[in-house]
Amino acid sequence: MRKVISISTISLFLLAAGAWPQATKTPVTPSKPSVAAGSQGVVVSGKSAATAAGIRILEQGGNAADAGAATLLALSVTYVGAFCVGGEIPILVYSADHKSVKLLEGQGEAPRDPKAIAWYMEHGIPDGDVKAAAVPSTIDAVVTLLMLYGTKSFEEVVQPTLAILDAGGPSWYIDTGSEKRIETGVNWQADLAVTLRKLVESEKAAKGTRQQRLQAVSDRFYRGDVADALEAWYIEKGGFLRKPDLAAHKTPVVDPLEATYRGYTVYKTGPLTQGPYLLQTLRLLEGFDLKKMGFNSADYIHTVIEAEKLALADRDEYYGDPNFVKVPMQQLLSDRYTKMRRGLIDPKKASLELRPGDPFNMKPTKPPTITGPWHGGTTVMCVMDKFGNVIAATPSGLSSTAGVAGHTGIIHGSRLSSLNTFVGTPNVIQPGKRPRITLSPTLLFHDNQPVLAISVAGGDQQDQAAIQVILNYVEFGMSPEEAFKAPRFSTAHFISSFGQDRADLGSLSVPNTLPEEVQADLRARGHVVTLGRGAVGGVALIGIDPKTKHATTVGPAAGKME
Repeated sequence: MRKVISISTISLFLLAAGAWPQATKTPVTPSKPSVAAGSQGVVVSGKSAATAAGIRILEQGGNAADAGAATLLALSVTYVGAFCVGGEIPILVYSADHKSVKLLEGQGEAPRDPKAIAWYMEHGIPDGDVKAAAVPSTIDAVVTLLMLYGTKSFEEVVQPTLAILDAGGPSWYIDTGSEKRIETGVNWQADLAVTLRKLVESEKAAKGTRQQRLQAVSDRFYRGDVADALEAWYIEKGGFLRKPDLAAHKTPVVDPLEATYRGYTVYKTGPLTQGPYLLQTLRLLEGFDLKKMGFNSADYIHTVIEAEKLALADRDEYYGDPNFVKVPMQQLLSDRYTKMRRGLIDPKKASLELRPGDPFNMKPTKPPTITGPWHGGTTVMCVMDKFGNVIAATPSGLSSTAGVAGHTGIIHGSRLSSLNTFVGTPNVIQPGKRPRITLSPTLLFHDNQPVLAISVAGGDQQDQAAIQVILNYVEFGMSPEEAFKAPRFSTAHFISSFGQDRADLGSLSVPNTLPEEVQADLRARGHVVTLGRGAVGGVALIGIDPKTKHATTVGPAAGKME
């Protein structure tokens, strides 16, 4: 990524205006999306203050990574129910200079104390309180982004966030399930401003290179007095995280997964997220003439949903932290396995069971490992600069009810609820293990040039929405804005990523505008059809013309640099 005054990266960051809850079955997009277009730099965000933060950094000569970092930090305080400093961010980064895509795995870990894990296995993973908090990953993810791709200091990119905090807003709402209350009696904004200024102080006091000064920011947060304050709060509140858990945290930078579809290349997050199932689904669908079926015809909806069911079953059976489990990703994406699995799709009958495959033995099906009993919020973001760099990220906080961490102003997420307690499964909680998350940004390339950057809020439905946006663009020739606005459908035929809820077998939610004859056809095939009022998933995207570098961005609050 060029370290120049004019930004040329496409970085997509968007905060859903309604902070779509992770576990919501059919989140809907805003009825009146914001659209912006330009070639000098664009930012899309669900909060105008976060959009303004990214634009401000662009105007000050920052690049996409700088603008992305500023937008992320601003998002972490402008809608705390959806994202926070204690949250997580997978970030896909395309460097135009190096012609390569990398993935920053901004995900925190479970406590490393075996006694803590034993407690979870006996009592379950609580939904929302401090025991459900993973190691906060936002600060190190932002620092890593700046180190590898940015030009600005932490001090510079955090200034818009400090201005928001110094103004005293916004408030933080806690949804406990039985009530929704504003958190009062604490001045968390001022406290967080003090904490962030401590990080700036460490950067300014550090000697050496820009990278070494940035490292001082992470060191103070994860290994200094901020970590000491967090540990004291964990102990006070009965949590299991400790300073050694914080000190061990580092944002991995890895190669993303990729697959081709109709001549396009799709880049996705790995099996630490649900992202690979999008690739598996597209591989299955490549064997069908979707364009001939027609947009949102009964044949089209049936085929897409049945392919998603198969890919989601593999997600639930095999995906997990690759540091702990062997995920057969090569086999899952292989031609042989894909062909076997594709043959399971009955064109006239909906599947009403969970059917994972057996990639190790190359068999089309096997009984699912998890058979029962089964028992927040997310934002999205995108940015573009004139040199062609691209970032797509999906930040989240999965709101915690634990309150503010002492006088640090830091609010935690409750991401450990995305792990389970089923012994022998790939996503079972273990010391230092990262949860398999739903957060899954997407980059779509054609002829080695980025053409779409996509981020979606909406829990398990995120990649269902992304799949349809890609199909709208590739199969039906829609413009980015048309692909965004087109009505979408979804299924809950999978094991929930939050609390291991029972799968809603055969479910199919379709737009209420879908013709009645199409609905009747789908019901006749065995789908359990319900009507939704809007499109699935909180989508934000940037579409890029690879020749002119002109970008169109669509989302709740889009902006461009003049």
